Amino acid sequence: MEYIIIIISAVFVNNILLSQFLGVCPFLGVSNKVSTAAGMSGAVIFVIAVSTLVTYLLQYYVLIPLGIEFMQTIAFILVIAALVQMVEIILKKISPSLYQALGIFLPLITTNCAVLGVALIVVTKEFTFGGEAHMLNLAEAMVYAIASAVGFGVAMVIFAGLREHLDLVNVPKVFKGAPIALITAGILALAFMGFAGLV
Repeated sequence: MEYIIIIISAVFVNNILLSQFLGVCPFLGVSNKVSTAAGMSGAVIFVIAVSTLVTYLLQYYVLIPLGIEFMQTIAFILVIAALVQMVEIILKKISPSLYQALGIFLPLITTNCAVLGVALIVVTKEFTFGGEAHMLNLAEAMVYAIASAVGFGVAMVIFAGLREHLDLVNVPKVFKGAPIALITAGILALAFMGFAGLV
């Protein structure tokens, strides 16, 4: 039951993008087409899942035992940067068209605060289940990370679909481009707020 609560909370209630506002740069930059948004979401899901696993193990088996928790942010950033380089190399070989479509935003996953934010939330935030707060174990941390990344992807793909539709309708000239995109993002965030009482 705890895993279901974590999944619903991470995907809908506390969406990393629309509720916690982490990862807004690719949200606005790569959401012109659903295919590009889906590709970016897939890359972010992979990076968040693997980086959370590695940073969780790094935190509890290296940083804490050595008493160097103050190195947490630097260590986590180095892990994330290495993983993004790996994803970039793999995408370049497997799907050159997706690699080209993502362009500058693929290396920007390195500085995507959603990736670092999830890794830090997993090791620092206490979660409440059944009235008592506790830190997440590795299995719960992985479920939270993957669910947060899926929530990021869901928001990206929905927003990209809305932006594709907006290109086909007659939007007033004053609102074309970034203004209507920001208004749409705000309305989408309000729609996700409707899930607030779910868990």
